[in-house]
Formats: sequence, C-alpha cells, structure tokens
Amino acid sequence: MRLDFAQLQEEYDDLKLLYEAMIEHGEAVEDQLAEQNLLLERTQARLDEELNDAGRYVFSILPDKRIAAPATDWLLVPSTELGGDSFGYHQIDHDHFAIYLLDVCGHGVGAALLSVTVINVLRASALSNADFRDPSTVLKALNDTFPMEKQNNMFFTIWYGVYKASTGELRYATGGHPPSILLRGENRPEGTPSRELLITVGGVAIGALSEMDYDSDVTRVFPGDRLLVISDGTFEVNGPGDEMLSVEALAEHAEKEGCGPKGVLAWVRSFNAEGPLPDDFSLLEIRF
Repeated sequence: MRLDFAQLQEEYDDLKLLYEAMIEHGEAVEDQLAEQNLLLERTQARLDEELNDAGRYVFSILPDKRIAAPATDWLLVPSTELGGDSFGYHQIDHDHFAIYLLDVCGHGVGAALLSVTVINVLRASALSNADFRDPSTVLKALNDTFPMEKQNNMFFTIWYGVYKASTGELRYATGGHPPSILLRGENRPEGTPSRELLITVGGVAIGALSEMDYDSDVTRVFPGDRLLVISDGTFEVNGPGDEMLSVEALAEHAEKEGCGPKGVLAWVRSFNAEGPLPDDFSLLEIRF
C-alpha cells in the first residue's frame, strides 16, 4: 500500500511538472503570436499607406479640368484601391488637341503602373515613329512599344482622338476599346443624327498581337457638341431585367437627360447593388 502511494505521488509530481511546463510553453506561444500579430498589423498598415500613396499618384497625373473650349469634365471611380483606367488630353500644337482614355486588363499595382506609364508616354509625346496628330500611327507605335510578353502579360485597350480646331475635324482610332459617344448640339447640320458612336473596326487591344496596323476614321464636330469617352466600366453592370447595360443605352440616357459624368454615374449606380461597381468607372466629357 505504501509502495502504491509513493508511486502515485511520484506520478503526480511528474504530471505537475508536465502541466507547469505546458503552461509555460503556452504562455511563450501566446507571446510569440501576439508579437507576430502586431508585426502583421504594422505591415498591413504600411501596405495600406503605400496603396493610398499609389492611388493619390494615379489621380495626380490626371489633367486639370478645362474651362476654355474645348472644355472638359471627368470622373474616375476605381472599383478597388488601384485600377487600370486612366486618361488625359493636351494641346499638341495651336490647332490640334489630343484626347485619350485607356484601360489596362486587371486591377492592382501592376495594372496601375502600366496605365501611368502609358499616360506619361502620351503626355510627353515620347513615342518614336508616331505622328501624334495621326491616331493610327500612335496606336501602332504603342503596340510596338508595349508588347504584352514584356509587360507581365498585360495588355490595354485605348481610344485616341485628335481635334483639329481650324476645321472642326475629329480623327480617332480604337484598339479593342468601347466606342466614344458624340452627342450633337443645336448647331448640327440638318439631317445629321443627334448622336454617333465613334469606333474603328479591326483594332485589337494594344500589346496583344505584334506587327499590327490600326485604321483611323474622322467626323466633324460643331459648337455645342459633346464627346463622352468611356471605359467599359461605365456600362458593364446589370440593368433592368438583369440584362447588362449597353453603350447605346448609356448614349440615349446621356442625351435625354443632358447629363455629364456625375449624372451618368448616378444612373449606373441605380442599377448596381450596394458596394463598389464591378469595374473601374471612367468617363471623360469634352464640350466643343
């Protein structure tokens, strides 16, 4: 009986030591977890701040809105912290005014970096073998400069136009991009449709295929006309009856209501569930 009691006491002491060791180990693990959680929180805060800095930079390169003709208004609402949409416009010379909007595939830092790079190239007219007054040569030069295999398999779509003030001509070319919407004012010639979709046929997305040529087209604009240059995020939401909105529906609404970027966004949001839009919303309005 005494032997059994001594053995039990010994086993109890061993279990007590094991329990104390487990408690000590658990406390050490908790301390390590708390330290790791704090490190993760600090890392996440740093990454969030860096994303915010990148987002502010993307917006900082967007052009100032113009009051003088051609006057401008615009709206960019990314669906995530960083998107691939961007746009710009600038005076090429005293008679030519460039207008462009591009959409890089995907979202995030990579898409934003490529988008910013292309916008800076266009703004600085830094493309060899391109006449920036001729949209077809600009798109060809972009395609030669930004092949997707050298851009982490990313490509982009673009609408690029040039307004010639002396003649009222608007020459444009597209690479895989939705058409722009030309809404006619009261000064349009008799018999001219009240709205027109501006797109060129056959132009694939920039970087997708090598050795591509791009066609351009031309139309005439008149004082009072409005041009809406859009990304696909302005209409690729489910509308009435869960059918996706179309460029034609957007054009009809913008013409009927006479609304600009904010009005179009409110209309699109009326069909979208709560939360962010499925894709970046970019709309650039030019008033002639």
